[in-house]
Amino acid sequence: MSYREGRFWQPDVTVATVVVDGGRLLCVEERVQGRLVLNQPAGHLEPDETLLDAALRETREETGWDVRLTAFVGAYQWKAPETGRHYLRFAFAAEPLAHDPGRPLDEGIVRALWMTPSELRAAADRHRSPLVWQAVADHLAGRRHPLSLVSQLG
Repeated sequence: MSYREGRFWQPDVTVATVVVDGGRLLCVEERVQGRLVLNQPAGHLEPDETLLDAALRETREETGWDVRLTAFVGAYQWKAPETGRHYLRFAFAAEPLAHDPGRPLDEGIVRALWMTPSELRAAADRHRSPLVWQAVADHLAGRRHPLSLVSQLG
């Protein structure tokens, strides 16, 4: 049965931040299904949370960094081949403000680390998904939109 025939379909809505400081990107190394992968600070949108608030929260929880969102980079859709799950990711550009090195990181996060774009690109086989590099590539290409483009109703 297809969606149009009455089957309900809902993607996982996620947020990610592309945090840049001195030409380096804030990344997380996390354990997923026994594999050590690289990602931006990213995670799921929670009920009654705005996309902007989710991006700030996930960055803090996964890295210990407080950031200021500076732009909307883009929206990305991806279907994970292993699970068939559909993801709709909203990526934001951000700049670091303050770091709390004593803050415990989310479960599964091994560490936060700063990488140059070339280091991240060279580790493509360790990216959690193709969305990791796509958001960075778009950011590096100058794709930035005003945060007001992301409406927050409610």
